Amino acid sequence: MKLNNATALAGTLALALGFAMPASADIRIGATLSETGPAAFLGDPEAKTLKMLVAEINEAGGVGGEKIELILYDDGGDPNKARTFATRLIEDDEVVAIIGGTTTGTSMAIIPVVEEAEVPFISLAGAIEVIDPVQPFTFKTPHTDRMACAKIFEDMQKRGFTRIGMISGSDGFGASMRKQCLDIVGDYDIEVAADETYAPTDADMTPQLTNIKGTAGIQAVLNPGFGQGPAIVTRNYSQIAVGLPFYQSHGVASDSFIELAGKAESEGVRLPGTALLVAGILAEDDPQREVAVAYKTKYESETGTPVSTFGGYAHDALRILVDALGRAGSAEPQAIRDAIESTSGFVGTTGTVTMSPEDHLGLDLSAFRMLEIRDGGWTLVE
Repeated sequence: MKLNNATALAGTLALALGFAMPASADIRIGATLSETGPAAFLGDPEAKTLKMLVAEINEAGGVGGEKIELILYDDGGDPNKARTFATRLIEDDEVVAIIGGTTTGTSMAIIPVVEEAEVPFISLAGAIEVIDPVQPFTFKTPHTDRMACAKIFEDMQKRGFTRIGMISGSDGFGASMRKQCLDIVGDYDIEVAADETYAPTDADMTPQLTNIKGTAGIQAVLNPGFGQGPAIVTRNYSQIAVGLPFYQSHGVASDSFIELAGKAESEGVRLPGTALLVAGILAEDDPQREVAVAYKTKYESETGTPVSTFGGYAHDALRILVDALGRAGSAEPQAIRDAIESTSGFVGTTGTVTMSPEDHLGLDLSAFRMLEIRDGGWTLVE
């Protein structure tokens, strides 16, 4: 009989581990996520994913015979709350590792806390600043914003675009991705001829888009951002008929973006995303197909909602952590940290992960898929 990934993993760990702790002890894993607030469309599927997978692992025997206790707080996207909850998780709840930091802002607030306490932290945020420079106890699962820029510019270059416009959110992720894109755009012989920004609370980006539309020679437009802003930009883009190829970032890679922006308005939008969004149309021999389909099927069955890239980041974070616990043979934070850093060939929903002391992400551009929205759904760009 073929076991599903989580059951097989838990069974293997139950045989492999022998923690030096009382039989009644649990392995405490902490999480601080943005289940509510402006980043709830990211944090909610992350929280649901962690709860679902912890329950599955515990039902299969736990880790080395020990159950996982998930202690989860909702920071609402507030960096100050995220910092407070990270401190509480370490000092009061005595967790052995933390998953979370839904946004760049909350992740950056957590990092000083975990580094001082020497507790491993796996961030779910996109900005490159989370793991560059590398810090000993901080890791992450999403591709970086710099990688997203590179993937987009590769596609633009293939299409012969040399002059583009950019409209970026001024939030932590949008500002970081804008900076990264401007830093490498010249490598692709592309010029940013118009560079506009908007605030997270803005409700109409028509003036900025009008400026871009009026700039001579623009061939395509890129919108680095996350949250509701990119959906508004997409609607405005359609309303004023900019009429140029339009790119978004992996910060909006979910069905909820299509719903917010509108199926008609988002038609033709391209962005770099993960295998998870196109799990059903991956090639049979694609190494990510099995894990992506298994997670998608279980998540959608249990929650009644479409799977999202962001839940996939949480899926990979927990599975990397549990895999590290198995290889560490210990629930000591230092041993877990060392095992996470030596992760090699781990196949997740986001890509195949191989970390090192110099790389606390472990993904390359091949893990990104260029996607395009067609007829209200996701398709692969050949």
